[in-house]
Amino acid sequence: MEALVVVAHDEKVVQEFSKQAEGFGDPRLNVAFTRHLGRLVEFMEPELDLEDVVLEVAAGTGLVSRAIAGRVRHVTALDLTPAMLAQGKREADRDGVTNVTFTRGDAASLPYADRSFTLVATRFALHQVADPEAVVTEMARVGRPGAALIIADLVRPDGLEGDPDRIERLRDPSHGALLTEERITELVAATGAEVRRAERFEFVRPVEPWLGLAHTCADAAAQIRKELADELAGGAPTGMRPSEVDGELHFTHSYLYLHANVA
Repeated sequence: MEALVVVAHDEKVVQEFSKQAEGFGDPRLNVAFTRHLGRLVEFMEPELDLEDVVLEVAAGTGLVSRAIAGRVRHVTALDLTPAMLAQGKREADRDGVTNVTFTRGDAASLPYADRSFTLVATRFALHQVADPEAVVTEMARVGRPGAALIIADLVRPDGLEGDPDRIERLRDPSHGALLTEERITELVAATGAEVRRAERFEFVRPVEPWLGLAHTCADAAAQIRKELADELAGGAPTGMRPSEVDGELHFTHSYLYLHANVA
């Protein structure tokens, strides 16, 4: 039964992210991925080496892979969604990036031998997958001893009121569940990896591009707008921490960047 649930979830992921592939690198739509890409590269910078063989897990179009390609020997961008990989390959070819390989694969069952990579990273994936524990375990398995393990994800702040996962699933039915920083740290520690440093920040982002990137259906989008507006007017908390910026509806995401070393 559990295997059937995972397959069904994976099918949702492919369906939803196929719709997002073309706009994934568009800064007008994917503000979160594009605006903070440089910040993540800067966080990773101390761990990057020209001899590194890197794996980006659940890479989407390989935005991170392509951003660090010039600093390492080779990057493999692995993702479940063929449309994402095809879009990333087109953009890599356009930009003359030749040391990134785009590969279809399951983040929870990586098709690589133990200790294959000197750096393993994932960005905004743990909240999306059916089994984040399996993904973190696999990332550590394919890392060489001492390899950098980089996890960047949305997290649920401690003490948050409301249910942000419900709103996130209205927007994108393939959304899984936001983990806390404590839970992510536990998953990493359970592999034997040692957490070295972490960076946390919040991002207030506009609602409309977020809905547009996911091609959220009109009824669900209207419900999300209404619930966020109702909360601003004193209604029930959604967990999305809405605000109004220059007359436009916004919400708040919390981000975590974490670096560990594989045992």
